[in-house]
Amino acid sequence: MAIDRYQIESCKRIFYERYSHFIHQTPLWKLPGRALGVDCAEVWLKLEHLQTGGSFKARGMLNRLLSNPIPGSGVIVASGGNAGIATAAAAKELGVPCEVFVPEISSPAKRARLAALGARVVVGGAAYADALHACLARQQETGALLTHAYDQPEVLVGAGTMALEIEQQGGLPGSVLVSVGGGGLIGGVASWFGQRSRVVALEPERAPALFRAREAGEPVDVEVGGIAADSLGARRIGSLAWEVTQAQVREALLLTDESIRTAQLWLWNELKLAVEPAAALPLAALHSRRYMPRADENVCLVLCGANVDPASLS
Repeated sequence: MAIDRYQIESCKRIFYERYSHFIHQTPLWKLPGRALGVDCAEVWLKLEHLQTGGSFKARGMLNRLLSNPIPGSGVIVASGGNAGIATAAAAKELGVPCEVFVPEISSPAKRARLAALGARVVVGGAAYADALHACLARQQETGALLTHAYDQPEVLVGAGTMALEIEQQGGLPGSVLVSVGGGGLIGGVASWFGQRSRVVALEPERAPALFRAREAGEPVDVEVGGIAADSLGARRIGSLAWEVTQAQVREALLLTDESIRTAQLWLWNELKLAVEPAAALPLAALHSRRYMPRADENVCLVLCGANVDPASLS
């Protein structure tokens, strides 16, 4: 199912008119490229880690819940953490029950946040795919509304509202650097910008679902691990994101865990931005020179999540 800009605009209007207390218009911080050690005109930081629940996921999860009838058993989701937190927050906003299946690799900080939001938390296996399998079995028992972490149209549409905000706040960037796990974020971003801006997909070397799919010519299962696996640990790129990125995204780049960690610490030490590893990939792409912007380019970095243990930044 194609995602179009009209759907994204309609979703953004609903957020603005009815849920502006829940879905925030997060800041777009424009800095000279040299302030980040980058040879380009400007670097725009989309501070989406300041979103409700600490990540962009709140947009897609709320849109999913608003777009479907919710049974008495509530909603259910499998998540490495952020999609679960966003679903739990949206469920709390709407006053419905929420059950979240997480893998063993999910961080204690994310599990604690889920519990604080009133969700029932179930550990469902070693990796995200295992948690999803357990979640689907449970959904068949309860009939709860399934919210997928990245592979439902409403989720991509919600994520696309962030891209719409970027354009409203700053105009069209020359490029947008986006972290990829299952592909919900890049699917929404690429659906909004299309070919009007250069959308670049970024993955850790140890979680290369989109990169390997592009090599194979179709989505394939990959082994996942590494520093960002709790957020970007999908074993297979989502079918919707695959469709969108095939049409709209020219580049998919891999980054080392070391470069991701270095960028994460740089954002904290230099700009006092506390983000999780998944949010550091865009800066890592610039600092490692995996992505080389033009000298006159405005580059937008999406800082997608903040669900990190502060102690890990010391």
